[in-house]
Amino acid sequence: MIAVDLPGFGETPPLTGEVSIATLTDSVADFIRDQGLDGVSTVGQSMGGRIVLELARRGVGGDTVALDPGGFWNHRELVVFGATLRPSIALVRALRGMMPALLGNPVGRTLLLAQLSARPWSLSRETVLPDVLGLADSPATGAAMDALTAGPKQQGAPAGTVPGRVTIGWGRRDLVTVPRQAARATELFPDAVLHWFERCGHFPQWDAPCEATRLILDSTD
Repeated sequence: MIAVDLPGFGETPPLTGEVSIATLTDSVADFIRDQGLDGVSTVGQSMGGRIVLELARRGVGGDTVALDPGGFWNHRELVVFGATLRPSIALVRALRGMMPALLGNPVGRTLLLAQLSARPWSLSRETVLPDVLGLADSPATGAAMDALTAGPKQQGAPAGTVPGRVTIGWGRRDLVTVPRQAARATELFPDAVLHWFERCGHFPQWDAPCEATRLILDSTD
């Protein structure tokens, strides 16, 4: 199984050259081919969710799980996404040195992570701090945001053309890729099974980690 994440969340190699959803997907597809992993299951969240859906659309990989994937905004939603998330990233970078303390108490977590989590006050600092620091420190974050906001919308895959099962998970309280986008995703990927995470924001791995783990394991070989 291959997990694909947004640059800045987790370990991601530096991005060089043109950065777009297409080139990022090319890199993952090349890795799968070079490592002899044809038919491997792929899992992604947010931008990573979009990338694994694009892999499935191209016929690369096996079973696919996409959690709260990007790429299904309408114009208004895309404007709101860029106008709200970019300042949040800038704030995280400006307060980078204070993040351990700010994320160490419920009030700080609520103020900083309300757009990303349905219950930020209930999360532990150990859960969120590595991801937030990765977002602040990664040189690829800006390019990744540009790829999401300036590039084309996600294309779909006609029924019967994906290489394995496709499962799309969506948080009912997602404020980044809002829940109504799920209908567009399943319309473009008619073979997909949609799973709703109740009381969950943009990061199921934060708000519903056990449920997200079960979904991934049950939906992949």
